[in-house]
Amino acid sequence: MRIRILIADDHGVVAEGLQYLVAANADFEVVGRVADGRDAVRRALELEPDIVVMDMAMPLMNGIEATRVIHDRIPGTRVIMLSMYSNPEYVYRALEAGASGFVVKRSAARELVNAIRAVHAGRRYLGTQVAEDVIERFIGKGVPKDPLGLLSSRERQVLQLLAEGKSVAEIAGILSLSPKTVETYRWRMFEKLDIHDLPSLVRFAIQHGVTQLE
Repeated sequence: MRIRILIADDHGVVAEGLQYLVAANADFEVVGRVADGRDAVRRALELEPDIVVMDMAMPLMNGIEATRVIHDRIPGTRVIMLSMYSNPEYVYRALEAGASGFVVKRSAARELVNAIRAVHAGRRYLGTQVAEDVIERFIGKGVPKDPLGLLSSRERQVLQLLAEGKSVAEIAGILSLSPKTVETYRWRMFEKLDIHDLPSLVRFAIQHGVTQLE
């Protein structure tokens, strides 16, 4: 039986390369490709793939939040997170959200196939560089503190959309909330993070991998 795989990456060339890499294996089947976290959740719920190969930094909903929803709603679907960076904070956050694997993009060509096989077999998979960086960090400093843990899932979604330049009205429409509710979430974020202006909030989001600068 083939391993059914959904690819989520907002960079078309990267997504196409991942699809080619995966499809070269006779026992793998790519069942879909999406370009943002919200579509990743929607398609995962529709298709219930065995594996989602998930880019960490995507618009509208990042890979961490999409992974959290998929893990909660389709626990049989496993997620492998892809990132440009092996930052231990990112790895910890991905695993905490429910990811079963973490691979650095520059190593995907040689590690992704092994990661898919390991995760499908019920094991965890950390790429070589990822494992080295995590072990070094944990030995030296312990589990990294994650300030995003202060925020609720909805607050993290609002944070990403604010950082991507969306207005309160636009966020309200995307998340099916009232503008007043969005304002409340924004105010709570300022209080919890001890941040007092929008530019600082945007910098925080970029520094912690919630969104990225193109």
